[in-house]
Amino acid sequence: MRIHFTAADFTRIRFAPRPAPLQELNAALTMMCHPGEALLFGRWRRRLLRSLPDTAQPFGDLAPGARAPAFLDVFSEDLAEGLDTVRATPPDLVRSEIERVYAHHPASAPRWLRGLHAGDAGAWRLLRRAQHAAFETVLAPVWHQVQDLHQAEFTRHALLAAEHGTGAALDGLLPGARLRGGVWDLGAAAGAPGAAGARDIELRGRGLVLLPTFHWTGPPLVADPPGGPLFLTYPAGPGLPPAPGTADGTEEALAGVLGRTRLEVLLLLAEEHTTSGLARRLGVSNATASAHAAALRGAGLITTVRAGRAVAHRRTPLGSLLVRRPAAGGGPAARGLPS
Repeated sequence: MRIHFTAADFTRIRFAPRPAPLQELNAALTMMCHPGEALLFGRWRRRLLRSLPDTAQPFGDLAPGARAPAFLDVFSEDLAEGLDTVRATPPDLVRSEIERVYAHHPASAPRWLRGLHAGDAGAWRLLRRAQHAAFETVLAPVWHQVQDLHQAEFTRHALLAAEHGTGAALDGLLPGARLRGGVWDLGAAAGAPGAAGARDIELRGRGLVLLPTFHWTGPPLVADPPGGPLFLTYPAGPGLPPAPGTADGTEEALAGVLGRTRLEVLLLLAEEHTTSGLARRLGVSNATASAHAAALRGAGLITTVRAGRAVAHRRTPLGSLLVRRPAAGGGPAARGLPS
């Protein structure tokens, strides 16, 4: 795969600031049905296949082969908004995509899917329930971990771009990817470099959105919606499926390195606090709170600015990366979950 940039496209490269619930779900379900990586993903697959409710079955009907309908590729940061976007797909696109995925399939489409092809409201409700049920089973238990992993990848990309430029950031996104003369060659990441039949994508000023996924280890997934930017979903993270409860283990390990009180300071400073405010929250003296803040500031984990006669502290991106926590404002809507 080769992606061709114009000068305007380089100014329109964007890294998705937060994970996209439905696209992460698509990647997870694709990985669940993929035969590879049995050692690392086998147990996870078996658990999901046992736990997926019957209401999620329509997903299997929608993707009888290797490719699902393109109208399922939705990149909204909010689950409810993403489900609404799927429902708002133009009828012509719904029909053409269902016909495409069943074109070479020996079995006929099930009755509910024929209803979706015809625009039946009941079929749309069935699909929405299936997507919501699959999300609640597959992703809701690990959504905090997905957010933390996304923020870590966002920070890694931002630091690489800031220190070495956009070209280095693109080269470092995937093993073997190379940007040369306005052409980003993903050959080594998506197959053999320069292989016959390689796909060439011309951006022509549309721009590019980069979205990491933490449930897929295969080649990058491309969505090319008409009239919008190209979306590239690429595998990132540790190469293992996120597991519930991993954040608590991370906090215990950090407490052993930083000390429990300094870890509590770092967690509190997702929001701005004065020294006296920290002291009150921690139940320590102002001098002790100031000493902990000075140590964290010296390590580059927090910043301190004067606010009148007081000083205010806040966590830096490096500090957030270390604790793998998003900044303030992480309620249900901000997490892309139903409130």
